[in-house]
Amino acid sequence: MHDFCFTIPYGLLVLVGGIVGYARRGSTASLAGGAGSGVVLLLAGFISLKAFEKRRNSYVALVLETLCSLTLTFVMGKRYLETTKIMPAGVVAILSALMSFFYLYKIATGGNHIPPKAE
Repeated sequence: MHDFCFTIPYGLLVLVGGIVGYARRGSTASLAGGAGSGVVLLLAGFISLKAFEKRRNSYVALVLETLCSLTLTFVMGKRYLETTKIMPAGVVAILSALMSFFYLYKIATGGNHIPPKAE
């Protein structure tokens, strides 16, 4: 499975979560953190997709995705431990931790596997 297949939906989820947090509670922290992280993830996913279309790996995108998901895991995990609220902190922390493991696996195995060119 290629990283962009998960990164783009993950980025959309984080982006929408930030916008919803702002709309429901007026939280500028949700807007900045969620929308900012979501946009970075979407950008990294798009870069990875475009590199894959050119039959290449984008390690810059993979590192950016990994750093973003690790940051979200840390920040939202800390918030969950402080508040014990499963929504949104616990859900985002767990999802981000899973994505972090996936990205670390992709880095360890050499990125996206490019299929051989058909002749």
